[in-house]
Amino acid sequence: MRNIYLPIILVGILCGMLVQCNMATAESMTIEMLNKKGKERMLYSENIARVDIGDTITWIPTSRGHNVQFVSVPDGADKVKSKINDEFSLTFEQDGVYLYVCTPHATMGMIGVVVVGDSDVNLAEAKKYKFRGKSKKKFKKIVKEL
Repeated sequence: MRNIYLPIILVGILCGMLVQCNMATAESMTIEMLNKKGKERMLYSENIARVDIGDTITWIPTSRGHNVQFVSVPDGADKVKSKINDEFSLTFEQDGVYLYVCTPHATMGMIGVVVVGDSDVNLAEAKKYKFRGKSKKKFKKIVKEL
């Protein structure tokens, strides 16, 4: 009698494993807002973050006086801006290139890029953003890495 239930149990276990393998789970990552890292000053801990739709990035103000302001985003996405010194999280729901700056330190090179999915649908538009100061050179370097 016990042998009849064994195949049914095994089928149930296998089906459960298949369902788990096909489930997409969102990931999360953290980016620090820093005054200094090595020889660099006023920067985010990551120049380029690559994520998938549904993933969340949290920016942590490790050093005071920083924020996150999105200045170029894919069509349909919001250009959000965090408050100075506040932790900020954003879940990405749309493919594309998201360009952001620290409002007080943008001219000092405190910029970053988030690439969502494998899409660069709005990269040409992001390249048109007018940087000033050290950010011009830094953005050219970042674009080469995309």
